[in-house]
Amino acid sequence: MLDPRALPFAATVHPDACPATRLTWDSREAGPDVAFAALPGEATHGNRFVQQALDAGAPFVITDLDAPRAVRVPDAWAALKTWAQVERIKNLLVVGITGTAGKTTAKSYAAAALEAAYLPVFNTQPAIACFLVEHGAGERPLVVEMGIDRLGEMNELVGLVRPDVGVITSIGAAHLDGLGSVGNIVREKGGILEAATRLVGMQAGPYYPGVPTYGFEGATHAGENLRLNETGAFFSFCGVNVHLPRASRVQAEAAVLALTLAQQAGLDLDAAAERLAEVQVPGGRYRVHPGTVTVIDDAYNASPLSVQVALDALASHTGRRISVLGRMLELSDTEQALHAQVGEYARQKADLTYGVGNFAAELGEHAFQSVPELLAALLPELKRGDVVLVKASRGVSWTPERRLQEGVGLDGVVAALLARRGQL
Repeated sequence: MLDPRALPFAATVHPDACPATRLTWDSREAGPDVAFAALPGEATHGNRFVQQALDAGAPFVITDLDAPRAVRVPDAWAALKTWAQVERIKNLLVVGITGTAGKTTAKSYAAAALEAAYLPVFNTQPAIACFLVEHGAGERPLVVEMGIDRLGEMNELVGLVRPDVGVITSIGAAHLDGLGSVGNIVREKGGILEAATRLVGMQAGPYYPGVPTYGFEGATHAGENLRLNETGAFFSFCGVNVHLPRASRVQAEAAVLALTLAQQAGLDLDAAAERLAEVQVPGGRYRVHPGTVTVIDDAYNASPLSVQVALDALASHTGRRISVLGRMLELSDTEQALHAQVGEYARQKADLTYGVGNFAAELGEHAFQSVPELLAALLPELKRGDVVLVKASRGVSWTPERRLQEGVGLDGVVAALLARRGQL
């Protein structure tokens, strides 16, 4: 339980404040068992939602306001960080994972192998801090995804998480609006390698000479005899056979990382491999939907590197291969050139290429300004046995006129494809 009267920071605690089982930074999640931390945000302050959290029954709220069930502090974010760091120190194994692409996949597999606690989706500092408060003192290891989009953020995250194991999955152009260059990305993400144990994926290896690598041929920690087909990935690791249903090379490399971590932690590798076979990554992260038309939902986010990796995976499938690509965001003044490079790669890997929105013509031979226009052309084209990859940054909207916060992007294409294939 999270007791507001046993906190590691000075606070004025309202007499009606009572223990909670969880803590959130999102007032929409507050409830009878979930306390709320009112933090400053990019657009508004969490204080605006204190009453909403109280109305939902939050046992206490961390805020500088004089409110019922308040834990009053001068700075809610500073208080939350202090609490998170105190709880994190109580855990014996914390793995931090960063990289341009593959972070969420690596986190999911590492957590399964280690039987660790982890956040399925969020990787922001407030979410991580609340996670550490809840799980830091537990007996299970922790796996934390550490994404950045501005200079200095990795140092802040490392100070918060203090990982025992630091992992970098990959390096490439992403979030250039905030990070500026690939050189900055290498330097910033490299901050996670201050951990006592360091690992990097094979793609990132050349950026960090001397750091042990994981992957396949030539890696320090290597899987062997990798085979990929439409049913999944097959390989062995230290004599243990591994089968990952409907997985690509990216998932296989994440599984090697996971088994390396399990081996270093002294866990049974056969049991860990069995757990890996059951991993389900969150929606939009290379989730394969087999059927009369195989739909690969990779529409949650995109960078040039992650799109190229997804196209490589598409190329491993039999049948007619179709790529549906949307704009990659936060690429600064290099975005047109990078979209053109990705589009050229798509033409090499796919039989049919579609682009939608800004830079549609660069991304595909068949270019459309909006998703409805795309679907009007794509859906009648589908045939049994086709394999369709859908990928873009999640901020891409349904049409140019619709606002991004409506949440309708290329995930709508995935839904339409799944519905259409039932008619074939």
